[in-house]
Amino acid sequence: QVQLVESGGGLVQPGGSLRLSCAASGFTFSSYPMSWVRQAPGKGLEWLSDIRSAGTIKTYADSVKGRFTISRDNAKNTLYLQMNSLKPEDTAVYYCAKKGERPSGRGTQVTVSS
Repeated sequence: QVQLVESGGGLVQPGGSLRLSCAASGFTFSSYPMSWVRQAPGKGLEWLSDIRSAGTIKTYADSVKGRFTISRDNAKNTLYLQMNSLKPEDTAVYYCAKKGERPSGRGTQVTVSS
């Protein structure tokens, strides 16, 4: 079955960086566009970024454009999200998902605080 396991979250100071990973299994990862989404406390899911299956086309929400970078390694069945210049409002649980689908993993907590 499809498994998506997010990792790499943690506590970071404002202005800091983190790199999230998403290990995929149970499907042909290289054939699917993928997304990162997040859910802040008390809020709904927020879409952050998409990447096409070959990794050539990427799109970003305005809230993270210029600070976050999505990438993928199809040989390793892994999706990444490099997050720079983090702000307190980036605090959330971060999830990966197949594009257009709701996340199925547990997510990884990112907390930005001094």
